[in-house]
Amino acid sequence: MPSKSSPPLGSLAIQAPSLTPQLVHVSPATCHNLSLFKDLLKEYRRLDDTITMRLNRSNAQFRDLDREGLGGKGSIQDRACAYVWKELVENWKRRTEIVDYCVNVVDQSMSQKHKVLDGLEGDAKAKRMTQAELFADEVKRNQVRNELSVETIIRKRSLEAFQSRCRYFSPMNDPETRKWWDGAQSQEVP
Repeated sequence: MPSKSSPPLGSLAIQAPSLTPQLVHVSPATCHNLSLFKDLLKEYRRLDDTITMRLNRSNAQFRDLDREGLGGKGSIQDRACAYVWKELVENWKRRTEIVDYCVNVVDQSMSQKHKVLDGLEGDAKAKRMTQAELFADEVKRNQVRNELSVETIIRKRSLEAFQSRCRYFSPMNDPETRKWWDGAQSQEVP
């Protein structure tokens, strides 16, 4: 029998929340550090990467609740699908907020550099340096915006896996999740 202090192992470690969750504050520095930005999105995409396993675990969890007499309305499958769908949508929203925030941060940085560049009439060295910084910001902006395309692909893949297991699920009751459902099916980022 494992001790209570041992770390969670196997797929449960991915499913269960961390024993020491880390609150990440996204700042302009996060947006300007592309490695950190991409690592952060990679962590948020873990839910999408483990969608099939999460559906399996959710089904088992709701089946256990039914056995204990704590089941709710609807079939086990419907409740499990609704639970996982809600998790997916919340995660998609958070990722979209991060990408949008970083796009705005880099755009603001570029705008400031354009203003500085306009004010540097006689100083050729400072002008070249500002142009180089502006070019670096353009590269960052393109990289950050490319994440929107990646999001579309990931959501499509997750939706296909979700629909293969939750064939009869449709989030008709909630307009917010319906918007994400429709957006994922049409391969758009809401």
